[in-house]
Amino acid sequence: MKVVPTLCILILMACCKSRDNSASIRIEPMEGPVPYSNLEFNNKEDNFQFAIVTDRTGGHRPGVFMDGIRKLNLLRPEFVMSVGDLIEGYTEDTVELNRQWKEFTGFIDSLKSPFFYVPGNHDITNKVQEEKWYALFGRPYYHFVYRDVLFLCLNSEDGYPGAGRGRIRDEQFEWIKKTLEENRNVRWTLVFMHQPLWAQESDPERWPDVEALLQGRPHTVFAGHLHSYTRYARNNTKYYVLATTGGGSRLRGTQVGEFDHIVWVTMTDEGPLVANLLLEGIWSDDVVTREMREFFGPIVNRRVVEVSPIMTDGDRFSQGSTRIRIRNDSDVPMEVSLRLLPNEWFMPNVFERLIKVAPNSVEDFNLTLRGTSSSLANAKPLAFSGTITYRHETLPSVTLDYSQGIFPEKRQYIRKAAKAIEVDGSLSDWNNLPFEDNPDYLESDPFSHTGKKEDGSFRFGVAYDDQYLYFAASVTDDEILVSRNNRPTNQDAFHLFVDGRPEAVSAVNIVTGQALYFGLSPSPDGSTNNSLYQADRLPEGTKAVTVKTESGYSTEIAIPLSHFNELQDGTWKTVRVNASITDFDRDYRHKSILAWKPDWRGNNNYAGSGMLYRR
Repeated sequence: MKVVPTLCILILMACCKSRDNSASIRIEPMEGPVPYSNLEFNNKEDNFQFAIVTDRTGGHRPGVFMDGIRKLNLLRPEFVMSVGDLIEGYTEDTVELNRQWKEFTGFIDSLKSPFFYVPGNHDITNKVQEEKWYALFGRPYYHFVYRDVLFLCLNSEDGYPGAGRGRIRDEQFEWIKKTLEENRNVRWTLVFMHQPLWAQESDPERWPDVEALLQGRPHTVFAGHLHSYTRYARNNTKYYVLATTGGGSRLRGTQVGEFDHIVWVTMTDEGPLVANLLLEGIWSDDVVTREMREFFGPIVNRRVVEVSPIMTDGDRFSQGSTRIRIRNDSDVPMEVSLRLLPNEWFMPNVFERLIKVAPNSVEDFNLTLRGTSSSLANAKPLAFSGTITYRHETLPSVTLDYSQGIFPEKRQYIRKAAKAIEVDGSLSDWNNLPFEDNPDYLESDPFSHTGKKEDGSFRFGVAYDDQYLYFAASVTDDEILVSRNNRPTNQDAFHLFVDGRPEAVSAVNIVTGQALYFGLSPSPDGSTNNSLYQADRLPEGTKAVTVKTESGYSTEIAIPLSHFNELQDGTWKTVRVNASITDFDRDYRHKSILAWKPDWRGNNNYAGSGMLYRR
């Protein structure tokens, strides 16, 4: 039904074609100077503009993608392309898949331009998801030609190999070969796919053969997946890895390629002109080049500012000190500008500090806090923030934001179990559960959590015997939403992080990559759930059980002590812990996260949070 109006428009455009670009304007004749530079308008008949959206999921941040849709509607591109990861996926639950796709297609229904789907690893991860894609959108690879430009939309999830293992297999390659041959005289070829197959370590199978077919013809390649922007010079053309349109990102800025954007492409006689439109601004396509990536890549994830913990005995605090260590592991000079904002509970002896650190060197200074109130009961962490700048001789300087909290942490202890603990989900073996969620670390919009305990809350405890370190949690939840084969982060679940490395390492670490992670949900039918999320990453012999209760659900976890003894080169002494729950309500439309301590990866994290000592 939509073909006839489109053809009519094209015929009218052809009939109205002018001999010069200025023929469509009538302007008052003037003698002498004129109030315009020239009349050479950028309105060539074959020029057109379209947009690209990139990864929405992989830890999506609600509202960002829809914000992008609203801004696309202001810009009105002729159409919008995608590079995959449109839903969270990673489930075989058809009810959950239907919900996720209904949510996403609802976004697209509000878009005022045509939208072209390309699958990512979150969209096609298993046979069930592949069948759902075919049912909704047909074949996951296809092409179209618009104004003599070939749009080649590929499926890098061929056979759903998983993240970092994308590939093109024989059947798709033969189709690509045939399509390119049938369209060998187009003026340009644009390739869209999710995973940047040229940059992965695992075998991409027929992708090198695809590049060989593209060689010699004008073309450009667009991909996503890595959530970080980079432009490559490759195969005598430009390849782009796009950042995010709402997917998980630390958003550390344009200089390291971490930002939310849509890509605006203007097709010209000389090829595509690419502009990155951040949701709050516009940037050119050289925002991060390969040379810049090679410079800052090794340094941006290093721990530059290390704050030693301030540990206290009891709930009272008068004064304490911490060592601030600034480490420059790069080959260029570094400047660190630090700021401390006093609050009503703590007064620092230093408010601002500018520190210059030579290449491959370390600078230390001591910071003293004085407590303005003797009790820590209602105190909040001191805000500690600043910027870290690396000054390269030939490349632009790179400035990173830094932020975390400073807080005196009360020493808390793990006692040996008074009686044998059976990992069965029943908490009758536990005398008490002393730790509970903290309202200060609630992540929710005003409508998703009532603030009442029965809406969502938890308590947990820790104990040990001669063989295991045990964790038990009692979760209160008035509406449990769970489904089989779904990620714990996508449903109601208890989440536990356990860092068993020595205190000197775990207390100051802000990255969870070395910590054990447990995400456990009750079974949809109310039966006992013994399944462990990503069990192959956990110590051998780990056990866990989750069961539904009258008020919510309970969880027990046992981790062999041999794991902690090995990490600490002897008898274990400490463990760092954090716990949280995800609470979904109203058919998954509302999501809340409640935590015991601040997220170790977030700006509210402080050294020593969640440290527990063996007694």
